[in-house]
Amino acid sequence: MDATNLFTGVRIVPVVVIDDVELAIPMAECLLDAGLNVIEVTLRTEAGLASIERIASKVPSMIVGAGSIRSLAHLDAVIEAGAKFGVSPGSTDGLLEAASAAGFPFIPGAITPSEMMHLLQQGYRLQKFFPAELAGGCAMLKAVSAPLPEISFMPTGGISVATASDYLALDNVRAIGGSWITPPDLLRAGNFSAISRLAKDAASLGL
Repeated sequence: MDATNLFTGVRIVPVVVIDDVELAIPMAECLLDAGLNVIEVTLRTEAGLASIERIASKVPSMIVGAGSIRSLAHLDAVIEAGAKFGVSPGSTDGLLEAASAAGFPFIPGAITPSEMMHLLQQGYRLQKFFPAELAGGCAMLKAVSAPLPEISFMPTGGISVATASDYLALDNVRAIGGSWITPPDLLRAGNFSAISRLAKDAASLGL
């Protein structure tokens, strides 16, 4: 199920890797206060799924999505946990079919024109471009914009505060995903004042 409509007006999506589920709620509240109301919590840690569930139930104003979805089991689990959307580094026909059958907003990943066209054929107009910097960055996205004008992207991977504005200036970029907003060391330390500053700076980029 295409997630384009869910991301109307959304430009910045913090990509969060969380090790301690107890930090999930204060982290979500910190980002909300800073002006960011959509986050992607990855399934790269054991705390990821439980963090999604806590945020979905305790911080309903935050639109929480699940990242690093790689299997049908992941998809079922994040839907059960209350995730509002899912993100995958790539795609399989099985994942696309399951997301569509569940009516679950899904952002599958693509880095080649063939992959992008395949996803578009399946109805996915919003796609993840990952790993953005290693896959050609802004230059690659500019190159595909003319032959594939129907597709918009959420580039993620290697984007920093220094390059974020370049991506956001592209017509075919709907939003960007960034892990620089919630650095793991600051999150583990519970340094929400520092995270708040980073989040406010990021929110200002999307205005």
